[in-house]
Amino acid sequence: MVRAHLGADASALTQLGWLSAQRWFGANDRQLTDVVVTDAAAVPMQGADVSAWLLVLQAFFAAGPPVQYLVPAVAEGDGPLREPGDGDGAWRALAAAVAGGQVLTTSSGSFRCEPAPALAALLPGGASSLANVAERRLGVEQSNTSVELGGGLILKLYRRLEPGENPELEVGAFLESVGCGVVPRIAGSLRYLGPDGQAAAAMLQERVPTQLDAWRQIGELLRDEDGGPSRAIAAAGAIGTVTAELHHGLAARPQDLAFPVRQASSPEVRGWRDTALAQLDQARYALEGVNRPTLDRLASRIRRRLESAFDAAGAARVTRVHGDYHLGQLLVTNDGYRIIDFEGEPARPLAERRTPQPPERDVAGMLRSLDYAARTAQRGRHAGDFDAESWLAAARDAFLGAYASAAPAPPLAPLLAGLEIEKACYEVRYEAANRPDWVWLPLEALTRLA
Repeated sequence: MVRAHLGADASALTQLGWLSAQRWFGANDRQLTDVVVTDAAAVPMQGADVSAWLLVLQAFFAAGPPVQYLVPAVAEGDGPLREPGDGDGAWRALAAAVAGGQVLTTSSGSFRCEPAPALAALLPGGASSLANVAERRLGVEQSNTSVELGGGLILKLYRRLEPGENPELEVGAFLESVGCGVVPRIAGSLRYLGPDGQAAAAMLQERVPTQLDAWRQIGELLRDEDGGPSRAIAAAGAIGTVTAELHHGLAARPQDLAFPVRQASSPEVRGWRDTALAQLDQARYALEGVNRPTLDRLASRIRRRLESAFDAAGAARVTRVHGDYHLGQLLVTNDGYRIIDFEGEPARPLAERRTPQPPERDVAGMLRSLDYAARTAQRGRHAGDFDAESWLAAARDAFLGAYASAAPAPPLAPLLAGLEIEKACYEVRYEAANRPDWVWLPLEALTRLA
């Protein structure tokens, strides 16, 4: 069934205020001027009074190019379209379409459902077994939307439709193919084939049994009066080991052009240096009030540190990396950790997120995350004997020691220092734009690192 007036029926979902208020809307730094439905596909719903759709919305701005977003929608009878809720059945129906390898035709192209090799193990009953599973939208989404289906699967929608190869699907399939068990298995994917090419629209993935991620785990341990901070140091060591296992997996086929292992070229190293220096400048411009002079006073020393760090990185290696690595990307399981979200930093272009990088970039990201955990605990609830400085020194040593002893190659100290400073500059920009009350944390880190 195709609605003749789909755009009018979806008017609530094309309101400027509605779109800009969504957590996955990533352009609040630009003036949104118009939103239109440019394409749509019906999602097959079995025996339901509710119809379901996948809408492609085009968001236009006062300056710069438009952006495409994916918005699922449902309606009762001929009523207006709205976003799906738990129990409407739209999430189940979309997952069943993926598992069944269906093609959802649109006016300008199609949504292609592609089952993955692990589907048979993850869904032994096939697509029909999804008909009555419980669906629960998770509250942790930011640039995406994740829905738990029963006890075994997660449906993840990529809200921004970016033409090109999605790093998460690409890396997940690669790691499965080389037998790296630190990531959840992929059951299938959904791709939108439109006028601009193909774009990842959704992923059906194994749900790993867990109650918390490593960020919550470390935070709870730092509050635990019964030796919690010491156990958090041991956890940092275990995270170093699983990080090394990830990097071994990513380096398993060095002749694969998409997953190379090679020495970095001089232009690449200069590019890293220039990017880090640009992050410093952008961090300065992002600050206001008393924070701006603080970073201005540090800028020349930070610049010298960055230049010397990258000048000493001549022997750097590059591989594919996680790209947005922090404690929140590790799920705590009964037998260790599983690593998720291989999309890279959402603010970076898709091609850049797929570019081989030094593994030290992931290591630097985790060191910054441990710093966040320590400083947050220090200013909030923590065990009586907790001291942020001494704990962080021990946690860094545990993480780096475990990583270096198991990684394909130990990290280069100068390069790691430069990338850690760059990450702190990025954090200043992020906090200034999204959480101004948190700017103190990366700004203090830059003071120490400088």
